[in-house]
Amino acid sequence: MSTVITPPPLPSVPTDKTVKANQADPPEVTLMQLTAIDEADSLGLPIPCRAFDPEVFFAETPADVEYAKSLCGTCPVKAACLTGALERREPWGVWGGELFVQGVVVARKRPRGRPRKTEVMA
Repeated sequence: MSTVITPPPLPSVPTDKTVKANQADPPEVTLMQLTAIDEADSLGLPIPCRAFDPEVFFAETPADVEYAKSLCGTCPVKAACLTGALERREPWGVWGGELFVQGVVVARKRPRGRPRKTEVMA
C-alpha cells in the first residue's frame, strides 16, 4: 500500500500586479470638471491658468501668490477647479483661488526666512 504525501502549499508572494491592485488609485478628473472647462472654452471665456504663465500659480513670493489668487477671481471654472484640487489633495500651488500647501488650504503664504522678533507696525 502506497501513501501519497502532498506538501503544504507555499505561501503566496505578492507580485507587482498584486501590489499595484492593493494601492489606492489616484482620483481621476471628474466629468463635472471636464464639462466646466469645455463649456468655458466653447463660450470663449478666458481661463486664467491657460492664458497666463503656469509658473504664476506656483509662485514663491507672497505677493505673486496673491496675484495668482486674484487672477482666479474671474475664472468661470473656479468652483470646479477648487473641488478637484481638494479631492486630489494638491501638494502646492494656487487652485480655484486658494493656496494649497502640503494638500491643505492655507490663508496666505509666509515669506522666506525667519519671522521677525518684533512686530512691524503697518
